[in-house]
Amino acid sequence: MLTALPGAIPLHDQRDIMERPFFSLAKRKRVAPIEYRVGDIWVRVEASPSRGMATIWDADILLWAGSQLVEARAKGLKTSPWLRGVPHQMLKFMGRGTRPDDYDRLFAALGRLQATNVTTNIRQGERQRAHQFSWLSEWERCIGRDGTHHGVDLVVPNWFYSGVLESRLILAVDPVYFQLTGGIERWLYRVVRKHAGWQGAGWQFTLPQLHTKSGSAARLSDFAFDIRQLAKRQALPGYWLEIFRRSDGVDILHFTHRSLLAADHPGFDFSWQFLDRRLMEGAGG
Repeated sequence: MLTALPGAIPLHDQRDIMERPFFSLAKRKRVAPIEYRVGDIWVRVEASPSRGMATIWDADILLWAGSQLVEARAKGLKTSPWLRGVPHQMLKFMGRGTRPDDYDRLFAALGRLQATNVTTNIRQGERQRAHQFSWLSEWERCIGRDGTHHGVDLVVPNWFYSGVLESRLILAVDPVYFQLTGGIERWLYRVVRKHAGWQGAGWQFTLPQLHTKSGSAARLSDFAFDIRQLAKRQALPGYWLEIFRRSDGVDILHFTHRSLLAADHPGFDFSWQFLDRRLMEGAGG
């Protein structure tokens, strides 16, 4: 068992999870499955009828777990899929409050993570087989007779554990992520961070491509409206979003790190280079 490290630790995310639809983007309960297939890669996510599908906010617990594993490995400590954390510290890491209802939401999230079933062929190499798992194999909490929360034990699946411990599959993420409130907003930040990173030319996707990648249950027209609003508000910290229409009439979202824009560009902000350079090193395409 790995006992959670105290204090502030860097936030890390796992590349495969950042760019594919593993979670519901809505706060209301989702029971309809996510079906995703692009090329040879596919993902199916099934929800518990009683609990609903794990949401992108529930995934903050996996960000906590993955960051703990990355930091423990960096310190030369023995790692394990079995982690023990303190609920108060977990909530603080995720930028949340510590009122009784915050603890209730944390435990509800743990339940949805365990009850959500994922099947995928990602990281199976040349073998034509699928990996099936729940986001948590098991978990338990310890509460004193006085109602004090003493600890949470949880076991992450091997698919997640092995991906976190493989350096090329991990990216550092700005903790400002936890301040993003919308489901599509959070999901888009992870996609942008993974694909654009520190690349001078940025990256781009068509809106239909993004809709597919998100697994959103919303209609394409509604999803596209939300993306346009995010671009209008420039809602993603550190990145400039721009939508333009291709000659065939398809809308494209292009995103670039703000410090890499031309100095006379309205979105240029050199301060993000100082804040984000270490985070952006090693960004993938």
